[in-house]
Amino acid sequence: MDATGAGGAASATDAAVAADAGKQPRSVRVVLLALMIAMLLAMLDNMIVGTAMPTIVGELGGLEHLSWVVTAYTLATAASTPIWGKLGDMYGRKGVFMTSIVLFLIGSALSGMAQDMGQLIGFRAIQGLGAGGLMVGVMAIIGDLIPPRERGKYQGMMAGVMALAMIGGPLVGGTITDHWGWRWSFYINLPLGIVALVAISAVLHLPKKRVDARIDYLGAALLTVGITAIVLVTTWGGTEYAWGSARIMELIGIGVAALVGFLFVQTKAAAPVMPLHIFRSRNFTLMSVVGFVAGFVMFGAVLFLPLYQQSVQGASATNSGLLLLPMLGAMLVTSMVAGRVTTSTGRYKVFPIVGSALMVVGLYLLSLMDTDTSRLTSGLYMAVVGAGMGCLMQVTMLVAQNSVEMKDMGVASSSTTLFRTLGSSFGVAVMGALFNNRVQDVMSERAGALGSKVTEQSAQLDAASLAKLPEAAREAYQHAVASGTHSAFLLGAVVAVVALVTAVFVKEVPLRGASGGAGEEKPAVDAAAV
Repeated sequence: MDATGAGGAASATDAAVAADAGKQPRSVRVVLLALMIAMLLAMLDNMIVGTAMPTIVGELGGLEHLSWVVTAYTLATAASTPIWGKLGDMYGRKGVFMTSIVLFLIGSALSGMAQDMGQLIGFRAIQGLGAGGLMVGVMAIIGDLIPPRERGKYQGMMAGVMALAMIGGPLVGGTITDHWGWRWSFYINLPLGIVALVAISAVLHLPKKRVDARIDYLGAALLTVGITAIVLVTTWGGTEYAWGSARIMELIGIGVAALVGFLFVQTKAAAPVMPLHIFRSRNFTLMSVVGFVAGFVMFGAVLFLPLYQQSVQGASATNSGLLLLPMLGAMLVTSMVAGRVTTSTGRYKVFPIVGSALMVVGLYLLSLMDTDTSRLTSGLYMAVVGAGMGCLMQVTMLVAQNSVEMKDMGVASSSTTLFRTLGSSFGVAVMGALFNNRVQDVMSERAGALGSKVTEQSAQLDAASLAKLPEAAREAYQHAVASGTHSAFLLGAVVAVVALVTAVFVKEVPLRGASGGAGEEKPAVDAAAV
């Protein structure tokens, strides 16, 4: 399905959206604020909880199950993302989105009341199920309310929320844990979520939908199994189990079989979870690839940059979020510029190309860092990567949504989000494996048996462990981390080349805009009144 065809005469649903939004154009600002709060909840949670984990383990015990507190949340989020998108398309965006918020808040409240590690893991899974609908709901509702031509104005707002979560998460998590206790790292979601829930309930007006077709339960189950297997492979591979172990091979086999079965079921289902016809749009498929690469690179960079700056440059772990300011600040600025230019000109192809090129250059520069690189130099390198990400992060969603019909807005949003999530899982796993192997090799070369002993448990040492090392071992570790980050970022640069090549083939299809001209959707809102 070509995006031009998707942008034909507005459907009855689109007209109803426009009519509803037109009655209360000023309420759109309130809705957008509520959507940003929901988006913040989804992004902030893991970062706040990560800071509180040592305290949680100290009180609840269960250190051997620690990784599952994060894994359960991540798995539930990734597996439920496409299902939330499809439910929104079938039964109406507002009710489904509010359900996901309620589920997230229930999971947050229960997590705060957990009495042992098993309960916490289970409640985190409930929280993750709700979180899967938050990001998709935000993107799909914005897609319903605001025409693609006008949507660029709000890219800066979304990039700002992302930057706020990444910078503020560790700081807020540390402050809450120190002064209120770790349980409040979950309870803090409740007032924010209730505000978002009330605002959306009161001012968001979207037409109700009802599709007679039954939910594709088999497809949903197969996709869930496939995604779960992929995430477990990337989470456990090289850490819990060796990459060539029987357990990892079993998971790979299960994942491949489930996804092949899923693709077959999607060709037969009346209301498929992920209708394959959306991939007939060249732009949608290309943006899915670019989104995967952006997730791969971004989360790898967010993981290894603070580690490098703490281990090699001696920065404080307490301010680890602030260390990413050059990257996140550049991302925010370029995202706002890209959004404004897209809105004023309707042209967007240049941004995926420029963004991918900047990522390639920036990651290559980061790979050049060694033990003598100054914070100013590394900050400039990070800014180049951030500028590239700013050109990509929201434009990928914008182009993907513009490439499908309005009835598929939910599955388009969820599919794009899913590919980015899977990209981040692969990025952390592959770059992490490369980093760990390189650190252990260099430690063995420079510090012999002592070096191997130091990193036999983990290639990532915390500040306390690093401070206890003998001077020679500490210097060896700094060289090892610099070498490990070199390998990880060089791999990131190579992967980013895939995004650059992909972006070149994007076709510049006119964005559906507020003019309602030929080949364009009628506006969902009066953009001038927003």
